Amino acid sequence: MNPSVTEIRPAPRVAKELLKSNGFLLARMGIGFKTRVIALFEEEGFEHYDYGVLAILAEGIPETQATIAATVNVDPSRLVAVLDSLEQRGLVVRQRDPQDRRRHVVSITADGKRDLGRLRELTKKLENEYFAPLDEEERQTLRDLLQRLACHNDPRCASAVEPPPAA
Repeated sequence: MNPSVTEIRPAPRVAKELLKSNGFLLARMGIGFKTRVIALFEEEGFEHYDYGVLAILAEGIPETQATIAATVNVDPSRLVAVLDSLEQRGLVVRQRDPQDRRRHVVSITADGKRDLGRLRELTKKLENEYFAPLDEEERQTLRDLLQRLACHNDPRCASAVEPPPAA
């Protein structure tokens, strides 16, 4: 076998056809960003579900475990482990629901709010790196378009996004 032939390999690339697909590009960027978020959070001692749980609790309403699981799209049994970890670190507290003693309601603590601030900083830093080719106006346009798509395809997003001002 000729060694010079095996050494010459074209750089890996994405098929041109796939680069014309909005769905493919959205999925590829989402997977890439999520992979980087998970690695960054783990380096800092967090799990990627921590951000979603703390963010929903920081909106000020104590939530049931079932509601949190549905909101962050995690299996309820997996959420128990996430909440156990957050509770052991003093970031959330669980209490019996006074209206239904079979359920627990979860609230964020002051330490949880502090760590949520750290998660926000980490995410913002990563977003700034990931979206560096876009200026602020382009980032806002992208966010607006993504929010519209998210609201159309996921009712959980529609309830969280304020409608745009009337023209």
